[in-house]
Order: sequence, then structure tokens, then C-alpha cells
Amino acid sequence: MQIEPLDPHSPAARSLLAQSDAYMAALYPGESNHLLDPQALAQPQVRFIGVWLAEWLAGCAAVKVVDDADGPYGEIKRVFVQPHFRGRGISKVLMEELESHLRARGIGLARLETGVHQPEALKLYERLGYDRRAPFGDYTDDPLSVFMEKRLSA
Repeated sequence: MQIEPLDPHSPAARSLLAQSDAYMAALYPGESNHLLDPQALAQPQVRFIGVWLAEWLAGCAAVKVVDDADGPYGEIKRVFVQPHFRGRGISKVLMEELESHLRARGIGLARLETGVHQPEALKLYERLGYDRRAPFGDYTDDPLSVFMEKRLSA
């Protein structure tokens, strides 16, 4: 298993993001999908990573550093693992890598938005210590969204 920064414009990343988009579109209406597009994934405040198993890009995830009135936090985005690679702990590895990145930058809070129709993701985030919270940033209440955060220790 190899974790590397990922170019969102590479063919492998574009293919994986297209799979993620299709999966999310099958679960939620457009107004409930809050996806970062490839242009946003290439911004300097975003770390976009992938997990490779041999020559296969198995999964990806990103964290966007946000600095608002309450201070900086990292927003976890685009966590996705190809269906045939699920159940191998890849999502956990991706999350731990993003949290480590935030800690190294001195950012002690990670937040995320996920959906009610993703019980596996909700279980993962809860196991990793994320607690439910109210909407944050530009998000508004959405019955299909679940908002979570985790305090990161140094």
C-alpha cells in the first residue's frame, strides 16, 4: 500500500473521482452533494492523496484547510475507495494520513460532512473519534447530511 499526493487531473484520479461522483449521485440529489471539483482539489490549501495497491489507484481523500472566525480547521473531503478494494482498511489509512497532515501544520480540528445513506462511512468516522455537530462553514441544515468533527491531539 503506497500513499502519495495525487494530481486531480491525472487519468487515474479523474477516473476515481468520476466513480465517486456517480456513487454520490445515486445516493443523493444534487443539492445534497458537496463535492470539491478537480480545480478546487489542486488549490494550495488542499492536500489530495491517493492509495495505490500495485498499479491500481484504490482510493483517495482530501483535506482543505479553512481559516474562519473561530480559527483554522481541516475539512475532510472526497474520501472514496473503489468498491472491489473496500474492507481492507484503506479509508482508515487515508483518514489517518490527512489527520497527520493537519497535526503537522498545527491544526487541531478536523471536520467533515457525509450523508445519511452511507452507514459504513458513519461507522468509520465514529470509530475514529468523530462526533456529530451542527452545520459548519457555508453548510446549512440538510436532512441528508451528517456533520462531524474531531479534536486532534499533538
